[in-house]
Amino acid sequence: MQAELDELTARAEGLVAEATGLHPPTPARARVIDRAEWVHANVVSFQRLLGPSLEKLQARRSERSSQLPLALRLPPALTGAGRAVSGAQLGLVLSWMSTRVLGQYDLLLTEEPTEDQDVVYYVGPNVVAMEERHGFPPGQFRLWLALHEVTHRCQFTAVPWLRDHFVSLVDQGLEPFLSDPRHLVEAVRRAADEVRSGRSPFDDAGMLGLVAGPEQLDALRRIQALMSLLEGHGDVTMDRAGAAEVPGAERFSRVLRERRQQVRGPAKLLQKVLGLDAKMRQYAEGEGFVNAVERAGGRDLLDRVWRGPEWLPSLPEIRDPDRWVSRVTAAGAR
Repeated sequence: MQAELDELTARAEGLVAEATGLHPPTPARARVIDRAEWVHANVVSFQRLLGPSLEKLQARRSERSSQLPLALRLPPALTGAGRAVSGAQLGLVLSWMSTRVLGQYDLLLTEEPTEDQDVVYYVGPNVVAMEERHGFPPGQFRLWLALHEVTHRCQFTAVPWLRDHFVSLVDQGLEPFLSDPRHLVEAVRRAADEVRSGRSPFDDAGMLGLVAGPEQLDALRRIQALMSLLEGHGDVTMDRAGAAEVPGAERFSRVLRERRQQVRGPAKLLQKVLGLDAKMRQYAEGEGFVNAVERAGGRDLLDRVWRGPEWLPSLPEIRDPDRWVSRVTAAGAR
């Protein structure tokens, strides 16, 4: 699969550039991996993204602990056990997710370049299983997958400010919680109030919605709006760029949409806790936003979202595109 996906990824990049006008500074690289390698790649990505914040939290906890009498300090073995339990829980979640992911663009770059960064991953066993289960022609299906993942790479590499903006939103979302663990207690209390009022604290932010304060919720809503835009733009581009090249695109799209809705039982609960239900809404809401904006002003109007963070749609604007169209049209007239 590696040789074929090297070729298909390069081909997809040309089709995406033509469809979107986004031209990355370097060529895309494909890597076919198995499920265990996908888990490892995501653990590394979490370390890159969360490492600095977690180091700050650990330093603060160590400082507070050192100020306590010896009799009140937790033994190192207990703190290590807590980390082991958290690691096992993360491993369980990632192992479940690794059975469902087909492809992924790893956007989390390091300061010192490595061969693992800025790669489009394809989870080989899952791709083959999907092809065999539904009778998909491998060449068409793999090009179709490549179109979606390469679109995400184009978004983050051809728009110079986008990656740093995304990482800054994640930092804003995590910092209040990491700076003071008491935020967790307050958030749980707020979540209970939400439940008693008949609302779900999981609806938009998954598990983070349970531990989010007001500042975090604002950042999380902006992250969701951004991801809705990127996922919707990815789906529209995938279908548009592959229209002439992938005759089976409509069927592929229909089957994957049905697949997203077929999870039942404990797995459905896990999806809700993780916020994957929210991610599924992102595809539909983002695609609706992109189509509505293009109906109002074509690709030229949609391209304004790439001008800078202030041009990005908010979550209410994603759900009511006319609000964004009115705002940016007025800004452009000034």
